[in-house]
Amino acid sequence: MTLLVVGINYANAPLSIRERLAYPAEILHSSLQELRRLKDVTEAAILSTCNRTEFYCACAAAIPNQQALIDWVAENKNISSQEFAPYLYSYTDSAFIRHILRVACGLDSMILGEPQILGQMKTAYQAACDAGTLGKPLGKLFQHTFSAAKKVRTDTAIGASPVSVAFAAVQLAQQIFDKLSDQTALLIGAGETIELTARHLSRQGIGRIIIANRTYDKAHSLACLFNGYAISLTELPNHLAEADIVISSTASQLPILGKGRVESALKKRKHKPIFMVDLAVPRDIEAEVEQLQDVYLYTVDDLQHTIDQNMNSRREAAQQAEEIIDTQVDHFMAWLRAQEAQSTIRDYRKQAEQQRDEALQKALVLLKNGTPAEQALERLAHTLTNKLMHTPSTQIRLAAENERQDLIAAIHEIFKLDKAQ
Repeated sequence: MTLLVVGINYANAPLSIRERLAYPAEILHSSLQELRRLKDVTEAAILSTCNRTEFYCACAAAIPNQQALIDWVAENKNISSQEFAPYLYSYTDSAFIRHILRVACGLDSMILGEPQILGQMKTAYQAACDAGTLGKPLGKLFQHTFSAAKKVRTDTAIGASPVSVAFAAVQLAQQIFDKLSDQTALLIGAGETIELTARHLSRQGIGRIIIANRTYDKAHSLACLFNGYAISLTELPNHLAEADIVISSTASQLPILGKGRVESALKKRKHKPIFMVDLAVPRDIEAEVEQLQDVYLYTVDDLQHTIDQNMNSRREAAQQAEEIIDTQVDHFMAWLRAQEAQSTIRDYRKQAEQQRDEALQKALVLLKNGTPAEQALERLAHTLTNKLMHTPSTQIRLAAENERQDLIAAIHEIFKLDKAQ
């Protein structure tokens, strides 16, 4: 049995290829079952995210037929294998185990140490369970991976420091306000950065979210995700005074908030402080706003220093994580080797039980024919010992004749024999 992963990710494949090899939830179940039916594939799982698609397989063959898998993907996704094959990577056994552990721990992510990938991997595991395409080895590997990722999160600082401007902005807000649940956040824009900011604020229990955007429909769609309130940019002056936190990220070429507008909002608030973060380039908030009392204004550059420091911290934590992963790979490989030995143990036990039954039948015949019980038991013990010893003794003599000291040493170790004095 061989473990195999074949995949593509953000580091080596363009988005145009990654999106064509994506496996949305509605086709994942049937695709897993088709993959499982490939020759020599005994187990299968598919991890599909915006940044990667990976096929995890347990294969009966010692050397897996990767081309068969590539051909299946090409047919399944209606794409020529020549278009995506140059971007593929593949690993087997210990290299595969190391890869899946690194992915789950965020060490192979676009943002080092990001936690979302672990949840996505758990989703992939559940999908494979539901499709009935997991067996003992691959299922055990997923469980081992989840435990290892938890250990990395617990024992290192890999996820302790924010490395996105959105998360850094929210963390800074938490330092300024005792309770976010008492605050109102006004988010200007409706792009990816604002969505991520809203997500972080929501997770931290923000009291209220207002989303302002030039296109009201986009603001409304985003606000609905977080139980928020949508306004258009033209309504901004009417709601600015409600905001304790203002975070802006638009593509506007001109400032959206000027000093005068913010000053008016402060008067309405009776100079209750406003925390403002301008994540846009060019700026959405005029630099002069910083001159106002009761305004704490930060730009993307202010946050970048924190992010750089936190990224260095994550890199140091990543080195510790790699050491943990080294140990976890060894542990799982030891378990895997033990599983491969089970068939040998079963064969050995079956042979011994067969020899036991044959010796027992002869002993029962002796008893039936009137042989004293003590004599029948002695005969049983003698016969059974001879049967159990015959083949190993023959093989040991042959090993000695052929100067196979390694086999003789192995016999001593397996049976814990005391060396003759």
